[in-house]
Amino acid sequence: MKKQKIEEMFQRFKDASPNPQGELDHVNAYTLLVAVVLSAQATDVGVNKATKALFKVADTPAKMLALGEARVRDYIKTIGLYRNKAKHVIGLSQLLLDNFDGEIPQTREALETLPGVGRKTANVVLNMAFGQPTIAVDTHLFRLGNRTGLAPGKTPLEVEKKLEKNIPSQFLLHAHHWLILHGRYVCKARKPDCGHCLINDLCGYKAKSTV
Repeated sequence: MKKQKIEEMFQRFKDASPNPQGELDHVNAYTLLVAVVLSAQATDVGVNKATKALFKVADTPAKMLALGEARVRDYIKTIGLYRNKAKHVIGLSQLLLDNFDGEIPQTREALETLPGVGRKTANVVLNMAFGQPTIAVDTHLFRLGNRTGLAPGKTPLEVEKKLEKNIPSQFLLHAHHWLILHGRYVCKARKPDCGHCLINDLCGYKAKSTV
């Protein structure tokens, strides 16, 4: 896709939503990290329901450890893979205290040393908590990168690298949120709503719907 088209695409996203926000509820960088870990293969709505009560009693690594794995499981049992995720939450809380003085590290490499934290999770935390221009490629961004022609790739990492290269620097900070929200509500997997798409004329998707 030509640079001019990409710039126009993100200018439209910016005009429509100058300050897009993630949809995971959190009260600090630690609870954001926990929420993102819990959101793997789960919806943000489902995670928010579970963490509403959890974060009232445990909003720091020390408080989460005091709660214990069994009680964390009880709070998050409505979320898929909750047993494993409870282990991750306790494990990452312990490592944060042991290795980082209870603070959330601000590099991808350090974040990826924590249980349950991969590249995508690290990128979300760096972007939302620390304002770094990272791009977390989930299923929505992977689909949009390929479908629109913005950043075609066979792997999430390939799409991520192309997005970082192709998106003008002035739009990189919010690009992740613009794309994820567009993928979630407009350019949906099964039936993209091309009729209500603000980048319809810029998109390279061949099978656009007309309604």
